[in-house]
Amino acid sequence: MAKVYYDNDADLNILKGKKIAIIGYGIQGRGQSLCLRDSGCDVIVSELQGTPNYEKAKADGFNPVPVFEACKEADIIQILTQDHIQAKVYKEGVKPNLKKGKALCFSHGFNIRFKQIKPPKKVDVFMVAPKGPGALVRQMYEQGKGVPCLLAVFQDSSGQAKQIGLAYAKAIGGTRAGVIETTFDEETETDLFGEQTVLCGGVTELIKAGFDTLIEEGYQPEIAYFEVLHELKLITDLIQQHGIGGMRRRVSDTACYGDLTRGKKIITEKTRKDMKKILKAIKSGKFAREWIKENEAGRPVFDKLLKEGDEHRIEKVGRELRNMMPWMK
Repeated sequence: MAKVYYDNDADLNILKGKKIAIIGYGIQGRGQSLCLRDSGCDVIVSELQGTPNYEKAKADGFNPVPVFEACKEADIIQILTQDHIQAKVYKEGVKPNLKKGKALCFSHGFNIRFKQIKPPKKVDVFMVAPKGPGALVRQMYEQGKGVPCLLAVFQDSSGQAKQIGLAYAKAIGGTRAGVIETTFDEETETDLFGEQTVLCGGVTELIKAGFDTLIEEGYQPEIAYFEVLHELKLITDLIQQHGIGGMRRRVSDTACYGDLTRGKKIITEKTRKDMKKILKAIKSGKFAREWIKENEAGRPVFDKLLKEGDEHRIEKVGRELRNMMPWMK
């Protein structure tokens, strides 16, 4: 079983006298920055001047500065920019300011796991990854609760990397819910696998396949949309709240029997073997190399596939139907 840490396992005093730089004031950056500040931490924010996130940081009472300046002042540097630009940000603004005793923090392990960022041995490197978006991290913190977090230590130069990570997690409310110990490898590989085979890639292809099947058999696109896309949220909400077994006991017996007897006809042994191939490509670094090259080339495949997806009939039907749903606005 995984090791789980709570409030009593973390000491906020470890962060006293330390300045924390948040690089990137996106959804996660904003949520973490505000929680850290409210926990009494000394926070400095870095964001590009003239961007909406820069203005948002100013409105929240921060004085955003360039990456180089933030990293020069900070003792703990949390890099929260998107994966594909982290290496560039690190090289230009973070790396020149890394001195013995400083710490690098991440909320996703991609750039460490695939060696796009190679920190010097003289600094601590740890990860605190909330298992929820930054807005939820903030919302739960304000309610006196927290979002569960993952904690991993990649480098322990000071001998206190784990304790600093736990203190950071406590400062954003994570230890109120529980902090699960993991590794950079495990977090990164499982995260990518989940996105590609289930949460994003698997779900979207399943939805489109169901929609196309119904349309090809002559059913109305509006009815198909409701049955394979719109109602999906009702099911995933039940699964999230009550588990798979709980969901099955909260839908009709007809739906439950269809689930139990037909699901394996869709997710076959071949599907499971293909999932293993995808996981293998993640672990070997093949996917990471492909994604890095795609960005270096200006994203031709990414943009082409995104545009093709936007042109699928389900998108047009969905836009029209969502206009009938005032609660969506």
